[in-house]
Amino acid sequence: MKPLGISSDRCLIGGSWVAPQSGKVLDLINPSDGTVLCEIARGAEADIDAAVAAAEDALQGSWGKATAAERGRVLAHIGALVLENKDTLAELEAQDVGKPLKQASADVLALARYMEFYAGAADKLHGQTIPYLDGYTVYTLREPHGVTGHIIPWNYPMQIIGRSVGAALATGNACVLKPAEEACLTALAFAELANRAGLPPGAMNVVPGLGAEAGAALTAHPGVHHVSFTGSVGVGKLIQRAAADNIVPVTLELGGKSPQVVFEDADLEAALPFLVNAGIQNAGQTCSASSRILVQQNRYAEVVEAMANRYAKLRAGPALADLDVGPLVSNRQKDIVEGFLQKGADLEIAAQGQVIGDAPTGGAYVAPTLFAGVTPDHVLAQDEIFGPVQVVIPFADEDDAVAIANGTDFGLVASCWTQDGARQLRMAKRLRAGQVFLNNYGAGGGVELPFGGTGLSGHGREKGFEALYGFTTLKTVAAFHG
Repeated sequence: MKPLGISSDRCLIGGSWVAPQSGKVLDLINPSDGTVLCEIARGAEADIDAAVAAAEDALQGSWGKATAAERGRVLAHIGALVLENKDTLAELEAQDVGKPLKQASADVLALARYMEFYAGAADKLHGQTIPYLDGYTVYTLREPHGVTGHIIPWNYPMQIIGRSVGAALATGNACVLKPAEEACLTALAFAELANRAGLPPGAMNVVPGLGAEAGAALTAHPGVHHVSFTGSVGVGKLIQRAAADNIVPVTLELGGKSPQVVFEDADLEAALPFLVNAGIQNAGQTCSASSRILVQQNRYAEVVEAMANRYAKLRAGPALADLDVGPLVSNRQKDIVEGFLQKGADLEIAAQGQVIGDAPTGGAYVAPTLFAGVTPDHVLAQDEIFGPVQVVIPFADEDDAVAIANGTDFGLVASCWTQDGARQLRMAKRLRAGQVFLNNYGAGGGVELPFGGTGLSGHGREKGFEALYGFTTLKTVAAFHG
């Protein structure tokens, strides 16, 4: 497969497409039908070594000498090329991940927007002057870490490349990217577009492969000065431990069990699309998915009925059929989600969508499922499912809502639906989450909005201007001049 000139069975190192040194490849499976989409490189430690060396060369060469304005121009050019190739990128993402084509198309636009945002921000990151002792001038500088390692998941490859690699390049770092072995085609395509846009060789390198091989080698590499990871809690712990041996900072964006809290005075007509869509987007395979709906008791039955009516109309099918829900990324993920559904056998199923009758038998399909009558301590209300599954939980009053909403080990996103302005402000302060939305959820992706969590949802912030601070280190200069 060579759309956009990429070689899926190769790594991009130092600006060139090269075979993995082991010569090994992996099958990339189409989740819509279970067939082999193509082969990808099975990169490993030797390939990571070469990529880190190429990144260091770029820092010592033209990329390290580029001004902030020059870096911004390159990112702007990348963003323009992304838009020029939007249809190809969307189809690649849809087939690779399994998401409906309309969702993949939205991801392309988000990737372009990240490039535009960080292109404009590249020369806006300033230091400060600090009043100090007589005879001194003291100022601070924001400098790149150096070589940054990026391990991205399979659910939103383009968006996470944009918010992670985009911010790292804008601040002058050189990147080594390890995409998920389940979905890496748009990562390779993006790297090719970056080459065409004039990004110097080695400023961005891509090494596909297994997490236990290429990923582990990247996080433990002594030549990597910062690690950015989005993925599961378990792997996040492994990455943080590995990076600790080199005393390297880590940004972790992990899982979530994000609630939407619906009070008795909520505008249900406005809320309803958000209540459902935020749980089923990308087949629920979203860290910030709203998998818990908390509803005040006197409107509980009404909300469950309204959501159930929407669920009953949902259809799941192949990515290119562009329905409400696509397949899960793999049959392995399907097995995990079906295992959770079995754990909910004691619960009331309020409604289910349907998998269309002519969906390929080899596809990883799960019907969207809505559970009612769920207690806050049930496993379906506590654990991240990463599938098209939502639970509806009743609450008595504001204090009860806060206790339930904050009653998991996660803290990524939360939402509150109420017309009471004072309650909105109280809930925004009381909800334990990195992002809180009032009478909305997700704000259209929010490229400009800092994103990250607390607890098992990780630490550090991506997106927006705040991400630039994470990809730089602060230097203080104190000049004595008498």
